[in-house]
Amino acid sequence: MEIALHSMTGFARTSGEAEGWSWAWEVKSVNGRSLEVRLRLPGGFEALEPQVRAVLQARLARGSVNAALTVTPAAGTGGLSLNRDLLDQYARAALALAETYGLPKPGPAELLALRGVVEGEPALGEEARAALHAAILADLEKAVGELRAHRALEGEKIAALLASLLDRISVLHGEAEAASREQPAMIRQRLEAQIESLLAGDRRVDPDRLAQEVALIAVKADVREELDRLKAHVEQAQALLRAGGPVGRKFDFLAQELNREATTLCNKSATVELNRVGLDLKATIDQLREQVQNIE
Repeated sequence: MEIALHSMTGFARTSGEAEGWSWAWEVKSVNGRSLEVRLRLPGGFEALEPQVRAVLQARLARGSVNAALTVTPAAGTGGLSLNRDLLDQYARAALALAETYGLPKPGPAELLALRGVVEGEPALGEEARAALHAAILADLEKAVGELRAHRALEGEKIAALLASLLDRISVLHGEAEAASREQPAMIRQRLEAQIESLLAGDRRVDPDRLAQEVALIAVKADVREELDRLKAHVEQAQALLRAGGPVGRKFDFLAQELNREATTLCNKSATVELNRVGLDLKATIDQLREQVQNIE
């Protein structure tokens, strides 16, 4: 069974209620070099942090991930008090920012989630608290599942584009092979023209020496190794696409190697056609590298 290629960009939101509490999870992720997790948990729920991190680290391989939990106690829940003075300060500041910068106005859940607004611990027994935490974590699992589904959907689109770009690189590889066959003749023609120009038409040049010089230059301009490596890198990249999963780092390395071979191809080019193909290769590989930055 093929494993899907995942993007590193996604968003999910879930909500639930139990034991007289309601809550909401918001989990979003963007590109990152590794897995970076940032959490925002309300007061009284900090004990969940190790388990929340474990859930995210088990389900996600790469990306900068932000997970925020907001909780709202039911009316009359004992053991909690509302710091109205602090809440008023937060509300005034938030409304002023919203009016000044045209930002959305904060909702009650967002204000209640700010540190210090709700004071005290949930007035729950040990079993009820454990049940509440388990329900909140189960909802996190659901949110992470939705996030992964979103990332997989984006990954399908990226995979299709990467496959198209790799096909284009394969076509250009064939064109480069054809153009490279013209290099020796073009080098000889150019060298003969330069010698004739320097000697003002005097053709007293040793043919064997001319052949040696052409051979030396042709060896330096030989691009067969670059073309072989280019083909091998494309085949490896296509295999990664078929394998799927968290292959972003390997794909990024292959994209760099492809770019290296295309650059050398341009540097060794002795014909207009090979140079054109080399530049097309570099442009296509740049597009490939941009898309590779988005995959897990």
